[in-house]
Amino acid sequence: MKRLRLNAVSPTRDDATSGQKSPRKKPLTRTVWMAPALGVALAAVMLALFSIVDLSHGQTLSTTTVQSTGASTLQTVAQFSQALMSLLPELPIDPTTDPPGNFTNAIPRDFDPGKTNLVQASWLSGIGCPTGATIALPNADFTGVGGFTTYTDPACLTGSDPKNQRNQGLLLVKTGPNVNFAAATAELINVKGITLTELGYDIRKFGLGTYSGPQGSHCGAGAPRFNILTTTNSYFLGCSSPPRDLENDGDGWIRLRWGLGGVVTAYCTTCAPPFTLQPVMGTIQRIQIVFDEGYLTPVAFPPPINTGGGPDEFGAAILDNIDVNGTLVGRGPVTAN
Repeated sequence: MKRLRLNAVSPTRDDATSGQKSPRKKPLTRTVWMAPALGVALAAVMLALFSIVDLSHGQTLSTTTVQSTGASTLQTVAQFSQALMSLLPELPIDPTTDPPGNFTNAIPRDFDPGKTNLVQASWLSGIGCPTGATIALPNADFTGVGGFTTYTDPACLTGSDPKNQRNQGLLLVKTGPNVNFAAATAELINVKGITLTELGYDIRKFGLGTYSGPQGSHCGAGAPRFNILTTTNSYFLGCSSPPRDLENDGDGWIRLRWGLGGVVTAYCTTCAPPFTLQPVMGTIQRIQIVFDEGYLTPVAFPPPINTGGGPDEFGAAILDNIDVNGTLVGRGPVTAN
């Protein structure tokens, strides 16, 4: 298969941000959905596979199921997983101002080669996980401000980006069907050359079922996910699968972390066999956050017949405090158009 090359226009990068170390907490064990969902780069060629194994429902991708899809299908899956990194060219950085291995920014990028205008990625003020946020209280007759207090969501009580002064959050949206060849993404800056020991984010979600419940942001096995490229292999790590090593539930947010004992486990797309849970090995080359699951999961297109995805399938997620090896980034460029 020929390697796909597309030109993508990315926004101008703001000044880099710096984070702070996130304290570790005791691991929390809960029941999880153990299934990877495939990304938008696979959707166009994997529709037949989705009709056999509905990965967005969080079903287990067993060895028997993998074998039944055939070697040629698995090869296509692996090739398209690797191709996703080349579909959005790596952002250039200035090593004099952005030294390698010093994670400082997450740059939103819309991957929309068909110009469908159905995806959006941007940092926005006022939508992040509040830490020490100022709350205005009304006066007695509600004609003005009578005083102030502060509020912190328990999910982000133990750490946030100290330079996030406007309570920014990362909005990721995909409207319409999953099969649309488009995605909301974010490129993690200055991660090249590191050894990965911890990965995570805070996600705006709450209520019964926590990360797998119907309330709040979509948290599926495939979106939002990390795409990880190292010197040895390619991996992906979804919101609800593989199992998280730490979960801290707040009022309206959940903190999710992977990397128990300094080892991040993810689905390897280039190992033999592919889509097996493996420790992330090698030196990091790139990490992307990808959101490519909309609110319509069709088994045929056209016409779109919605078979349903996760219980929270509505095509959007809000993230904050992106965590790489304990360094948190919670602000970035406002790229919404």
